[in-house]
Amino acid sequence: QVQLVESGGGLVQPGGSLRLSCAASGSIFKINLMGWYRQAPGKQRELVAVITSGTTNYADSVKGRSTISRDNAKNTVWLEMSSLKPEDTAVYYCKAIAQFRDGGPEYQYWGQGTQVTVFS
Repeated sequence: QVQLVESGGGLVQPGGSLRLSCAASGSIFKINLMGWYRQAPGKQRELVAVITSGTTNYADSVKGRSTISRDNAKNTVWLEMSSLKPEDTAVYYCKAIAQFRDGGPEYQYWGQGTQVTVFS
């Protein structure tokens, strides 16, 4: 099992910035992907940004104003977002795809979510 603990959400004014963090713990051999998704009320969960060992992928809606980074040794991922807009308001979920042994299957895990509200 992998536990994902998120932090950094809250209330932000339009144009502001925030930094979300997610730390994974458990008997992890390797985390192949970590990232952030979000779900606004009445909408489906959508990708915000993900990072693997060598690549990053961003949603068009946040590209250019977001940066995702990770520390492999600490199994931690961060998402920095700037120029926040009211439409960024959502519950942000951390996701990890992990292996428990070399060559073993991958398993997907989600955090409990952290609320980000952008309001004026």
